[in-house]
Amino acid sequence: MSFFAAISGIFGGEKGLGGTILDAVKSYFPPDMPPEKKMEMEMAIKAAADQQQNMIMDKAMEADRAVTDRIAKLEGSASDLLRVPYLGAFIIFLRGCQRPLWGFATLYMDFLWFTAWKLTEKQETALCIINLLVLGFLFGERTIKNLEPLIMKIFGNPARGK
Repeated sequence: MSFFAAISGIFGGEKGLGGTILDAVKSYFPPDMPPEKKMEMEMAIKAAADQQQNMIMDKAMEADRAVTDRIAKLEGSASDLLRVPYLGAFIIFLRGCQRPLWGFATLYMDFLWFTAWKLTEKQETALCIINLLVLGFLFGERTIKNLEPLIMKIFGNPARGK
């Protein structure tokens, strides 16, 4: 999870920061305050909270960008590899091939698992873990999180039995 996503989680949610502040301040409104004045104050509080939220989100994006730039500066980039004749282009090619290579290799192992191989329980567990790692790498962590209930239903949760 990126820093930007963590910050947005604080301000997002059902109400966000403005709604939380508004709920806290509403209890201090005088009982005889006219509804128009209450609405005006609510709008002012929400506007101020939204402005603060936008400023913090901008700072979070700036910090996230700075971290990304620092990593690129320290580790280099693909364009740096092009300076190395032949070998640099070959490494870039291998980096590009990695994702499909792992995907097709796992697909082939799954095909053999279901058709030809007679695996032990440990080998099947290892193959399941490899599948989860490759699927997580290819389709992202969110996909695995969405499939978690199905995975738990199929494989069960051995920790619960203890």
